Amino acid sequence: MAHEQWPDDLRPTDGLRLPVRVPRLRGPLRGHYKVQRFSCWDQFLCLAFAQLTFRESLRDIQTCLRVAQPKLYHMGFRSTVARNTLAHANEVRDWRIYADFAQGLITAARTLYATEAFGVELEEAVYALDATVIDLCLALFPWAKFRRRKAAVKLHTLLDLRGNIPPCCSSRPGACTT
Repeated sequence: MAHEQWPDDLRPTDGLRLPVRVPRLRGPLRGHYKVQRFSCWDQFLCLAFAQLTFRESLRDIQTCLRVAQPKLYHMGFRSTVARNTLAHANEVRDWRIYADFAQGLITAARTLYATEAFGVELEEAVYALDATVIDLCLALFPWAKFRRRKAAVKLHTLLDLRGNIPPCCSSRPGACTT
């Protein structure tokens, strides 16, 4: 999906300073549809905060952000974060907005690290392939049956060792053998 199709309100240069310019995000994915007051950028910041601080639930995310309420503006948030609002945005907003945004960031990072020394003089790029199994609850993810009473997803990641950037990720149900 082209960068021209990203929503207007997901701008990585608001609050988060990147060393390269990432294209403005706009278009027909309709990031505001059904979630007018909680922007895509605020949702991205919430989820990035949760990932970086090892939060485990929406209540945990909300509690930690409420503690830092006076600092949220300086962290890049433009609105307050309520648990129900975040849950609704996670449910309604199209995931392709963030997939395309991640691809834009990966492309920008690859250009930054393209000339960086690897430690060993090689003429070609060096990649590492990793596969891991992520355990899931069978009651919530019946499509990902792994064992008799267990669900899982296999995640295959190709990692560019120059800059540790994943150019390719693939996920499949855990029972899949390929």
